[in-house]
Amino acid sequence: MKKIFANGTDEVAFLNDLKKRSSETNKKVTEVVSEIIENVKENGDEAVKNYTLKFDGNLPQYYEVPRDVINDALTEADQDFVDALLNAQENIADFHKRQVEQSFISPKENGVIMGQRVRGLHRVGLYVPGGTAAYPSSVLMNAVPAKIAGVKEIIMVTPPLKDGTPNKDILVAAAICGVDRVFLSGGAQAIAALAYGTEEIPKCDKIVGPGNIYVATAKKLLYGVVDIDMIAGPSEILVIADDTANPKFAAADLMSQAEHDVLASAIMVTTSEKLADATMKEIDRQKEYLERKAIIEKSLEDYGAIIIADSREKCVELANEIAPEHLEVLMENPFELLGSLDNAGSIFLGHYASEPLGDYYAGPNHVLPTSGTARFFSPLGVASFTKRTAYTYYTEDALRQAKDDIVLIAEREGLTAHANAIKVRFED
Repeated sequence: MKKIFANGTDEVAFLNDLKKRSSETNKKVTEVVSEIIENVKENGDEAVKNYTLKFDGNLPQYYEVPRDVINDALTEADQDFVDALLNAQENIADFHKRQVEQSFISPKENGVIMGQRVRGLHRVGLYVPGGTAAYPSSVLMNAVPAKIAGVKEIIMVTPPLKDGTPNKDILVAAAICGVDRVFLSGGAQAIAALAYGTEEIPKCDKIVGPGNIYVATAKKLLYGVVDIDMIAGPSEILVIADDTANPKFAAADLMSQAEHDVLASAIMVTTSEKLADATMKEIDRQKEYLERKAIIEKSLEDYGAIIIADSREKCVELANEIAPEHLEVLMENPFELLGSLDNAGSIFLGHYASEPLGDYYAGPNHVLPTSGTARFFSPLGVASFTKRTAYTYYTEDALRQAKDDIVLIAEREGLTAHANAIKVRFED
């Protein structure tokens, strides 16, 4: 893991190299995914099943998972696991209920009425990776705010296990969250099916959920046909820390994200060189008993660094420039910095707000902007699953008072039919 001193040159060079970490899909992947999308658009379920056979080697036990199988997964699950998911669901729901946006109506004294109607999307597709990379926490983070938003129907797609059966942990989470239907299909073909609809998989208004490069590319190519949550890149964590931080904690938190992927980025910016050295020693010690040691080592070698800064203010400056997915503040009086930390997907304050707390349990969403897009994107939330419609009512007298201004602006723009639509209402 690189140790860099913030001197205006070395850290800039590292961050520029980091930005080159490609989240763009290559041409070959795009070509393959485009072909899959067109095939599913034309041939529906037949194409989806043929791709499943091609990529997975066999067809699943069933295409749509029967309701009794979903219910049985919940009934038969380990109770401690169910209780943990229920506790997490409660926290996630409590946080997201506070995001609910109200419709409003604004009547004026002259009889004009304006307002906004907010309601949930009709149907949302949820992609959940299957097999060994199964994340029931992603089911909670996507389905809970969707339900709170008033989404009428959630359609889940998830790849089957090698034996053709669904991952039971995912079914447990689906049952807890009230997912309406579950189909055993993965990859770009499942995304295309949700976007266009097939004979059996309903067409959705929006597709959410993580996936591999083929899934991400399909979502990107289908944006416009259907809405999507975001184009997610590799996972990221930035830890800003001073000499009050525990190097054991800092090392563990950095590796918690490095284990995701060899492209993941784990960076610490600190005012303490002593902490930097101790953290690197802790990484070397702790990684030896972690299962994903090889991935962690590759991630930290290529995209990890500890940057030594001369002040808290410089730490904040670099944090805002990096705009990380996850930002931990392992500093004295962390709330003093909160108002200055403008660019981050989710911020974790203090020595005991470890990032995995946010991944699984605390309540804020773990679907976050990556690759610096926290400068302008927000986390997934209730608003992600709603749409807004404005409405306007004018009386004749109110329009008469406004007509000259409207006609003037319309004619200045050269849109005489716009002006005419107002004028004709007051002609003799």
